Amino acid sequence: MPPRKRTVFTQESIDQQLQQIHLLDQSSSSENLEQLGPIIKQIHTGRQQDAFLRSVQALVDSKEAEIERICGENYQDFISSVSTLFTVKSYTDKMKENISSLDASVSQLGRGLVEKKRALLQTKKTAANLDEAIDNLQACLRVLDVVHRVGEMIREGKYWSALRSLEDIQNLPQTSLSQTPFYRHLLSSLPSLRVQIKDAVTASMKEWLLKIRENSGEIGRLALEAMEIRTRRWRSRRDKDPLLRMSRVGSAVELVTYEKTEFNVLDNDKLSVDFKPLYQCIHIYTALDSLDELQRSYQADRKIQSDLILPMPLPLGSLSAVTQEISGYFIVETHVLETTGTFRSEREVEELWEGVVSRLTVAVQSALRTETDADSFLRVKECLIGFITTLESSLYSTTSLHSFIIVLFEKYAQLLDKRFSKRFDDIVWQDDCQPMYIQSQQELKTVLDVVWIGDEERAEVTKAPLPQSLLWSQTFYLCCEDIRGFIQKFYAFVEGVSQHHRNIDDLLSKSLDDLLIHNICGSITKRLAETTNLSQLAQIVTNAEHFQVACTELERSLTNLRTAQRGGTIRLKASSSFDETLTRSVSRIKSVINSKLDDFFELSEYNWVPTSKEDGPNMYLYELVNWLTTVVDSQLLIAPSYIDEAYMGAAEYIAECFMDFLTGRSIAMMNENAISNLLIDCDFLETEFGRIGRPHLSSAFNELRATTGIVFSDKVQDYLIPANRQSTYAAVKHKRLQALLEKLAQYGSTRRDTAGRQLGEKRRKEADAVGRLFPGQGR
Repeated sequence: MPPRKRTVFTQESIDQQLQQIHLLDQSSSSENLEQLGPIIKQIHTGRQQDAFLRSVQALVDSKEAEIERICGENYQDFISSVSTLFTVKSYTDKMKENISSLDASVSQLGRGLVEKKRALLQTKKTAANLDEAIDNLQACLRVLDVVHRVGEMIREGKYWSALRSLEDIQNLPQTSLSQTPFYRHLLSSLPSLRVQIKDAVTASMKEWLLKIRENSGEIGRLALEAMEIRTRRWRSRRDKDPLLRMSRVGSAVELVTYEKTEFNVLDNDKLSVDFKPLYQCIHIYTALDSLDELQRSYQADRKIQSDLILPMPLPLGSLSAVTQEISGYFIVETHVLETTGTFRSEREVEELWEGVVSRLTVAVQSALRTETDADSFLRVKECLIGFITTLESSLYSTTSLHSFIIVLFEKYAQLLDKRFSKRFDDIVWQDDCQPMYIQSQQELKTVLDVVWIGDEERAEVTKAPLPQSLLWSQTFYLCCEDIRGFIQKFYAFVEGVSQHHRNIDDLLSKSLDDLLIHNICGSITKRLAETTNLSQLAQIVTNAEHFQVACTELERSLTNLRTAQRGGTIRLKASSSFDETLTRSVSRIKSVINSKLDDFFELSEYNWVPTSKEDGPNMYLYELVNWLTTVVDSQLLIAPSYIDEAYMGAAEYIAECFMDFLTGRSIAMMNENAISNLLIDCDFLETEFGRIGRPHLSSAFNELRATTGIVFSDKVQDYLIPANRQSTYAAVKHKRLQALLEKLAQYGSTRRDTAGRQLGEKRRKEADAVGRLFPGQGR
């Protein structure tokens, strides 16, 4: 530092200063001593007291010299000057005293000022330190406030803001605070704060997962209800348009024509699912570069939740709730997959889906293992179909569920067969075999809507006046009603099933055939064996006829109702079974008639070796013909062809009985008169058949007349010629002819007259000749 330049006081400056205080101003009557203060302060500040005194002394000396010079020139002036000088001196002395006093005072004041200055400097230094400390503390407080707000943001769920705040702290510009231990400690605590944010957002997501699990059932319920509304709307439209009959909900046609109504199952008036916790968690984990960890944790949590959906064992009553929860579960998964980018992979969701579907099928199968009610299977199918239709997409494969439904369907069909087979058995056995009696138009409409009959018969029944007795009995009506119920229940199960349609149609055909053949036809056949009432047998015949027609109409109905779009007409094998049943029924009628005819034949009293011919038929034939015509015409209310067949059967049976008389083993011998009497009976019967308008029944006696004609016309030798046997005597059976000849020969052997014995020997030889035609064949 350069030395301070010392101040030099000149005479002019001293004069000027003295002039200021009026010490040199003769015109002034007062001394302006106050002006000494600044002068003395200036001298004191400059530490020039000695220099100033020397200057003043020099001034005094110069003034004294000036005074002496002046005095020498003018004594009076000198005296006056001396006097003035003394005055000045006195003033000067006083001024010295004042200056000394002021100097001491200034020195004292200066020391105080120095102390105060030093204290002030120290205070300023302290203040500067305090300011710096305050600035640092304020910076710390700002950082701590940020850290505090991070905690508040975590509690408020503002995780991203909290994470950004931590990044702001880490990226603060370099200041004096950056070098402090506090700041370094703060930076070291940032990872733990990030962990807190991570834990908090994870806890938030876990809580969200819990709420999602609680709401999954409601989500699924709303989705299933929406799908049910959509299904009903499509079914109504499909019923109006035959071209859409083969299309189901979810098919390409339905998707094209579906008038979609905006309904978001995740956000509606009843429910709103907020995915913010999940999105926030994904965002935070992505920022923390820990997304893989979140993905594994989320997959594990959802896997656990999917495992908890299905109770084991599964009560069938809770299946609907379970399918609702599963639907809600995978609706959420679909939304997450579609809205979170690469957070979820399709394969992860597919694994969850496959696991749930596998456990669901096992649980349902286990629950139905001992179930015998077909309606339970139908309810299960309805739950599964609604569930499948709701979730069916390219992501969720429902092939295994459809296959499982087909398995359930096979069991359902078996139970349905069992239920309806018992009902059909009961219907047939409990029927009174009487025509249905209709009194009102409503009853008639109800019946006609159920039964399958030809259009011509339907028109006749509709036009007939009421009340009326229908041709069929309760068996036909109730069986048709149950067949319709069976078909309805059958197709109710496959409604919505998109696979194996042809198999289902084939299974329906097979089931219906089984029911028609084994239960209806079988029961009718069994009842035939126990029925002897001709009117009931006639009703069974009529029912069988209508069942034949019903099979044809049923085939047409099934073809129209079939679920498959390809293939030919559905054929039922039961039609041929009803043909056989009809044949058995007519045969049973014949058998019952023949049984009654046996009673009449038991009353017959033939003399097989009469001495003469009778003039008229045997008396029992009158009663036989009367009974036959009365019963067949009045009790057999069946088609004329079957009535005629019954008559023909009776005629053939009578002819067979007559032939048994002639050729059977029960009668050892007879003569020509007995044969003639039997021919008289045949004439009587042929006459009666002609009387009732059935002359063709006489053909039943062709064999009898041809056989006896050979005997009476002595044409045995002609019969032995092969050409004649095949043309003229085709109706004659050689064994019966041989038996008749043997009986005549036996009678001849008992005669005493020669002619008789010779005739008997002739018959024996003829019998032997006829027997030799077919050696090895006995009677």
